[in-house]
Amino acid sequence: MPPFFKTKLQIANMSLELKNVEKKVGIETHIYSTNLKLEKNTINVLLGSTLAGKTTLMQIMAGLDKPTSGEIWFNGENVTGKEVQKRNCSMVYQQFINYPNFTVFENIASPLKITGVSSDQIKERVGKVAELLKLSAMLNKKPDELSGGQQQRTALARALVKDSDLILLDEPLANLDFKLREELREELPKLFEDRDCIVVYATTEPLDALMIGGNTATLLEGNVIQYGKTLDVYNKPENLTSAKVFSDPPMNIAEISKSGEIFKLNHNNVQWKSNVKIKDGNYKIGIRPHNITTYKEGNNSVEIDGKVLISELSGSESLIHFTNGKLNWVSLSNGIQQKNIGEITKLFMNVDEFLYFDTNNRLVNNG
Repeated sequence: MPPFFKTKLQIANMSLELKNVEKKVGIETHIYSTNLKLEKNTINVLLGSTLAGKTTLMQIMAGLDKPTSGEIWFNGENVTGKEVQKRNCSMVYQQFINYPNFTVFENIASPLKITGVSSDQIKERVGKVAELLKLSAMLNKKPDELSGGQQQRTALARALVKDSDLILLDEPLANLDFKLREELREELPKLFEDRDCIVVYATTEPLDALMIGGNTATLLEGNVIQYGKTLDVYNKPENLTSAKVFSDPPMNIAEISKSGEIFKLNHNNVQWKSNVKIKDGNYKIGIRPHNITTYKEGNNSVEIDGKVLISELSGSESLIHFTNGKLNWVSLSNGIQQKNIGEITKLFMNVDEFLYFDTNNRLVNNG
């Protein structure tokens, strides 16, 4: 039976599991010991900065690279040494990889022709996936006649038409303009709603993870820091490292102390009350930039003065880099909130959105 037809047993057993997977190149460790299980019908985001290990991990999943130690289990089978050609997976890169001399139809159909699918089936399946990705009117065009977004849709269509068990998307939106990124972010989860497959999506952008949903693994320097439902990882990061990976612009961090109901920034007199149930002592807070604004937001705001270093517009939002004593923080507010460099401005922190970490950087307000 050709690999693109799934049996009921294959679908029932579908999962991808990494067991103690490690990758070393010479004396350098690119992936530290990793245990991860991805289930069928899930979209799984690998979130981390450049060189976090996302691409290496995906290449190991696909069979394009071998782990130094550990095992890869796919659909209940140990596939650690299995060639990529014998695995039913597809991979889409950020560089719009299409065959330049093929039409869009021929590009999409290419994996089906290789596996011997009949002409009638090819026509039917290409037609369906082209309609899904709004490429029906472009099927007779060559890639150089397409926009960047259409070229990436063609690459996605080629991955979808194969009906793969595993679809790997390595920063597929990175080279697109803002508008196209927005469109495809919204469309991607819908594309995989009714497909019996596992999707892995690598990105450096926290917003990608939030909009795509599903599950997210935060990565840093070859380590998987946390894995779980995307909103759980975002709202309840297990530690400060995971919280920082899942924040763009960078998370604002400060040392604080708690005594009774009073919380206080250690370096100045800014203090607030909170019903967070933690013991008295020393902690760190993490505040995402959109929770420090030029206006009061929420029912529990505390004021802080900031000396403006940079004030700039980011789309429909205003980004302000400011200092307060030793703190060098970032504020992100809706609308145009232009400030002058060197100006002392009042900002408001939404206390209800603070994340509290202990001295070992573990989240403590996780109720």
